[in-house]
Amino acid sequence: MATENQSYELMVIFTPVLAEEDYKAAQKKFADFVTENGGSIVHQEAWGLRSLAYPINKKTTGLYWLIEYKAATDVNAKLEIQMNRDENIMRHMITRLDKYAAEYSVRRRNKTAEVETAS
Repeated sequence: MATENQSYELMVIFTPVLAEEDYKAAQKKFADFVTENGGSIVHQEAWGLRSLAYPINKKTTGLYWLIEYKAATDVNAKLEIQMNRDENIMRHMITRLDKYAAEYSVRRRNKTAEVETAS
């Protein structure tokens, strides 16, 4: 039985003490992990430094990163293990996107692209 790739969204909050090159290297590490395990990256977006809703490990800010990808469901378990081992990650959340959420995500990306080109 072949498993069909599902759409997922991963939000990661990295510790704010990471240098810019370490932040980019961590993003590449997890994006490469998805592709190496048979997934494909749909979109990724580095949100940068943002305030947290509540302190985590006595930190009030974090480096946010959002990635949308398609992969088999077993990839998520492997990905979670890798993220739990990484000391630079304060929080992470994987969300399965249904067709409506995936459509909304495309509209949101197109809208932000239009705003950026108009500026």
